[in-house]
Order: sequence, then structure tokens, then C-alpha cells
Amino acid sequence: MQDFRKLLVWQKAHRFVRSVYKCSEGFPKSETFGLTSQLRRAAVSIPSNIAEGCVRDSDPEFARFLKIALGSTSESEYQLLLAHELGYLSNESYQQLNDENQETKRLLINLIKRLNTKI
Repeated sequence: MQDFRKLLVWQKAHRFVRSVYKCSEGFPKSETFGLTSQLRRAAVSIPSNIAEGCVRDSDPEFARFLKIALGSTSESEYQLLLAHELGYLSNESYQQLNDENQETKRLLINLIKRLNTKI
């Protein structure tokens, strides 16, 4: 069992969640239970699954939770694109959020690969 807070991938994912919350505050009120909620839930799922995977008993179980987190990065990626195309995110905000998400995705992929080579 390891402390998830020490993992760079978790730190990046956590930073991404904070950025999503800040940027989505400006979404229309009509999206409170729609895109705002969906994007926030997908973003929160990333570090949450990393944290949960850290307490699992084996590398295969940890890798399974990392793959769930990876899926949430793709979900977030689409929701960011939609928010941008609907005009809820500026070009700058969209680029920053997308970059943070892609960095997290890259780190997850690398960690999953490392775990799979150990298994």
C-alpha cells in the first residue's frame, strides 16, 4: 500500500480537478446538472480511482483502477471539447485544461505500462 499523495500522476490529476472546478464556475446555470456536473464528476474520478487503486493488494488490481482513471481522462477530454465548442470555455482555458488532462493521461499510460511489465 502506498500514499497516493506522493504519486506525480495523482498530483497532476488533483491539480486538473481544481482547475476544472474553477473554470466551470462560469458555465451557465442551466448546465448545473448537465455538463458542469458531468465534467466535474469525470475529473474527480481520475484522482479518486488512483487513490483507491493505491490501497489494493496487488499490481493487477492497481492497474485496473488506473485504467478506470484513464477512461475518465478521455471522458473529460470530450466534455472539455464540448464546453469549448458551446462557448463555455475560452480558447486559453480550454487549452490549459486540455494540456493538464493530456499530461495526466500520459502519466497514467506510462504507469499502467510499468505495472503490466511487472505482472
